[in-house]
Amino acid sequence: MAVLLALASALVYGAADFCGGLASRRAAALAVVAASQLFGLLALLVLLPLLGGDPSAGDLLWGAAAGVAGAAALSLFYRALADGVMSIIAPITAVCAAAVPVLLGLATGERLTAVAVGGILLALVAIALVAAEDGLPTVRAAREAGLGVALLAGLGFGLFFVLLDQPDPGSGLWPLVGARTASITLVVVLSRVTRDTLALPRAVLPLAALGGVLDMAANALFLLAAREGLLAVAGVLASLYPVSTVLLALTVLRERLGGVQRVGLVVAVVAVALIAVPA
Repeated sequence: MAVLLALASALVYGAADFCGGLASRRAAALAVVAASQLFGLLALLVLLPLLGGDPSAGDLLWGAAAGVAGAAALSLFYRALADGVMSIIAPITAVCAAAVPVLLGLATGERLTAVAVGGILLALVAIALVAAEDGLPTVRAAREAGLGVALLAGLGFGLFFVLLDQPDPGSGLWPLVGARTASITLVVVLSRVTRDTLALPRAVLPLAALGGVLDMAANALFLLAAREGLLAVAGVLASLYPVSTVLLALTVLRERLGGVQRVGLVVAVVAVALIAVPA
C-alpha cells in the first residue's frame, strides 16, 4: 500500500507541476505559487472535518517547518529555471530531493533489502534521465546553468519530505495546514522583499487553482505513504514526479520524447518493480 500511495503522490505531483508550469508561462511565477498555495489550503480546510485527526502544537510546527522548506525550495527552483536550462536544472533538483529522505531514513535505522536498494539507485538514475530533455549535461554545463541553486532547491524539497514525516500519525492531515499556512506567509514576505506582484490574470486563475489542489492532494498521499512504509522508499518514489510531467507534456502539448527520456521511463518501471518486491 505504501508503494502505491507514493506512486500516486508522484503522479499527482507531476500533474501539479505541469499545471504550475503552464500557468507560469502566462503570469509571474511568484503570483502563480501564491495562488496555487492558497487554493490548496482552501481545499484542505473543506476536507479536514471529514478526515479527522487530533494534532498537537508540535505536529503543526513540524508541518510549518515543512512548509517553509517547500516554499523556499519552490522559489529557488523557479529562480534556477529562470536563469538556467530546464533540462539540466530539473534532474539535479529531483535527484537531490530524492536522496535526502533516503540518506536520513538509512541514518535513522531504516533497513532495506538489497533488491530495494538496487531499485532506489535505479530510481535516482531514472529521475535524472526522464527530466533530461536534451541529453545528459556535462559538469561544465551544469555549473553554468546554476548548479548551486538547483542543489539548494533539491535539498529544500528533500527536507520538505523529511519534515512532513515527523508529526504523529494521529494528527491526520492537520500538519498540512501548518505547512500551507507557513508557505503562503513566506511567499507573501518574499513578494514584499522582491517587490514582485502577486496579482494573477483571471484567465490563469483556474490553472493555478488546479495546480494548487493537485499539489495538496499529492502532499496528502505522500504523508500517508510515509506513515505506511519507509521514508526512504516513499521519498524516492514520490520524486519520480518528472515522469508524469513529461508524459502530460507529451500528451497535452504534443512535445517529443527524447531518446534519453525513453530510456528513463523504462528504467523507472524496473526501479518501481524492484522497490515493490516484498521484503
